[in-house]
Amino acid sequence: MKLSAAAWLAATLIITPATAFAAGSHSGGHEDGQSAKADADDHHGEMAIGSPGKASEVARTIRISMKETDSGAMVFEPASIDVKRGETIRFSITNDGVLEHEFVMDASPEIAEHKDLMRRFPEMMHDDENAVRLEPGDDGEILWRFTNTGSFEFACLIPGHYEMGMHGPLTVN
Repeated sequence: MKLSAAAWLAATLIITPATAFAAGSHSGGHEDGQSAKADADDHHGEMAIGSPGKASEVARTIRISMKETDSGAMVFEPASIDVKRGETIRFSITNDGVLEHEFVMDASPEIAEHKDLMRRFPEMMHDDENAVRLEPGDDGEILWRFTNTGSFEFACLIPGHYEMGMHGPLTVN
């Protein structure tokens, strides 16, 4: 049976969240209920970048500002983030701009995939623990435990925002 492109896309969007949830990847739930209890060396059910953190384990807070500049660029302050493996961070995120923005952190291939999906479906809403979307003047937070070393990325994936400079490196040492 041959599927049209629209039918294939619809089927993919219906199946992907369930598959992603089972795999613990970006598009679905990031925890299977057990991974938060898992030892630091047991990464089952976690994303490459880590897993949702617990407030009782927060080591420090990193304040993130999302905004537009007078020159028209869209930026995060700070422009880069460095954390240590095993560290649980509270990201205190504020939208200091006049446009809606989001803060999403993940491995670069997943950021690129999510960015493409957002381009195709700009009104798509998320319920991901590694992301927060904020209206102008709003604030939010993400608690995150970084379990793997490596180079990752944070970005605003609202169409056009990444291209206007709204992304940066997140390094886990």
